[in-house]
Amino acid sequence: MTQHYLGIDLGTGSCKTSLINQNGQIIGIGSGKYASSSGANQWKEQQPDAILNGMIEAVRQVLTNTNIPPSTIRAVSIGSALHGIMAVDSDGSPLTPVYTWADDRAAPQAATIKQSQWADDLYQQTGCPPHGMYPLYKIIWIKENHPDIFNQAAKFISVKEYILAKLCGEFIIDYSVASGTGLLNTHTHQWNPLSLEIAGITSTQLSTLADPRTALAVTNPALAKEMDLPADIPVILGASDAANSNLGAGAINERQATCMIGTSGAYRIISSRPLLHPDASLWCYCVDETHWLVGGAINNGGLAITWLKDTLNELAPITFEELLAAAAQSLPGADGVICLPFFAGERSPNWNLDARAAFFGLSIEHSLPQVARAILEGVAFRLRSLDEILFDMSDSIEEVRASGGFTQSEFWVQLIADVLGRPISVPAEGETSTLGAAMWAYLGENSSTSFENISPWVSLSKTFAPNPTTHEKYNEVYSIYKKLYQSLSIHFHEMRLV
Repeated sequence: MTQHYLGIDLGTGSCKTSLINQNGQIIGIGSGKYASSSGANQWKEQQPDAILNGMIEAVRQVLTNTNIPPSTIRAVSIGSALHGIMAVDSDGSPLTPVYTWADDRAAPQAATIKQSQWADDLYQQTGCPPHGMYPLYKIIWIKENHPDIFNQAAKFISVKEYILAKLCGEFIIDYSVASGTGLLNTHTHQWNPLSLEIAGITSTQLSTLADPRTALAVTNPALAKEMDLPADIPVILGASDAANSNLGAGAINERQATCMIGTSGAYRIISSRPLLHPDASLWCYCVDETHWLVGGAINNGGLAITWLKDTLNELAPITFEELLAAAAQSLPGADGVICLPFFAGERSPNWNLDARAAFFGLSIEHSLPQVARAILEGVAFRLRSLDEILFDMSDSIEEVRASGGFTQSEFWVQLIADVLGRPISVPAEGETSTLGAAMWAYLGENSSTSFENISPWVSLSKTFAPNPTTHEKYNEVYSIYKKLYQSLSIHFHEMRLV
C-alpha cells in the first residue's frame, strides 16, 4: 500500500498543506484562510483559534482533493512562521493575540538592549540581532505595558505550541522555532539564561525543547477527527517555515542558498556549524543538533510592489501582472530611477526599523514603468547585500534556489539573477514550506534518513542564468544605491519623528 506523509504550514496569511507519498511526490495541496479583523493590525495581531480553524480547513481540503484513505497517512508534521508570540494562562487559554513577526511595537525595547552591555553577548549566544520582531523583546513590551497580563502569564508560546498543546496535550517546541525567539542558545540548544534574565521570566514559562524528529501522540481524538485524521497518527514536531522552505527547495548545505520573495523576503543557507557575523548583520538559528539556518530577511519583498498596486488602485484597477508587465517595458537601471524600498522599515542587514522608502532620480520623463522597475530592483539590491555577507562568511555559495510567489514571474526571477550575478533555479513544486513540513513527517518516521537522502526528491523546472551585460549595468547602479543608503540612513530617525 502506498504510504503518505502530511505537511502543514501555519503561514502568516493562511495555512497550507501538502500530501506526499514515500517517494516525495506531491499528491495534493490544500489551503485554509484565517478569519481576521480588518485594520492596520491585521498582519501584526492574529487570533490563535482562527489559525487553528484555518489549519483544520486546509487539512480537510487536501484530503478531499486527493481522496486518499486517511489510514495511509503515516505521519503529520506542523511548520510555522517564526517570531510569533502569545501569552497563555495556567489553563492554556490565550491572554493576548499572537503578535506576529510583522509586529513592531517592541522596537523601543530592542533599541534599549542594542545600546546596552548585553547586546553582543545576546547575539553571540542566541544568533538573534537585537530587533523588535523577536519574542524576547515582545515579552519585555508586555511586562512594561501590561504588567497584569505579564503576571498572569503561565507561559509565552508560539501559535505552533498552542496548536500542539491542543492536539497532543503538552507544551513542546522544536529547536528551529525556539531559535527564532531570541530566548534559545543556538550553541547549546537550551533556553538561554541571559535572555531569561532580561525578559524577567523562567524556563518553566517556556515550552519543553525537542529535536524536530520527535514524535508526539494525539491526545485529542476529537480534534484529529475534525481534520479527518486517524486518532493514532504520529505528529512529528518538525521545524519553522524558513527551515522547511530550504528543505523543500532541496537547499540543504552551505553551497546552496535559497532566495525567497513573498510578502517579505529572505536569503539563507543551511550550515553544518553556527555562523555568526561580527556586526550581527545576519541571524543564525539552529535547526537540529547538526544543522543551522543562517541568513537574513527583508521586510519589503512583494509588499513593496503591493504598496504601488494599492496606491494606483485608488485611481483605477491594476493587477500585479500588469505592474510586472509595465516594469518590463523599462530598461535595466530603470532609466536612472533608484528606489530604497523601505516601505515597512528594515531587517537585515542593518536592522533599522526607522528606515523609510525613497525614490531618487525621478524626472518628468519617467512614468509607471520606471517606478515599478525601480521598486523591483531595490528589493533585489536588498537581497544582493545579504548574498555578499553570506558569501563572505561561508565562501561557498554555488547555487541559488528560488521560492515564494515571485517564482510565478520569469521576468522577476531573471531580474534577481541579473542583480545577483548568480544562476537561480526554480523548483518544480512551488510550495516549498509545506513540502519541507511533509519531509519532516517522513524523516520522523524514518530515523536513519538524512537530508541528503531526500534532497533528490526536489526537481527543478528551470534555471535562469544572469545576463553578463545586464549584471555589469546593475553593478554600477548598486554602487550608487549603497551610497544613497549611507547618505540617507542618518536622517531616517529624524523623518520618523516629523
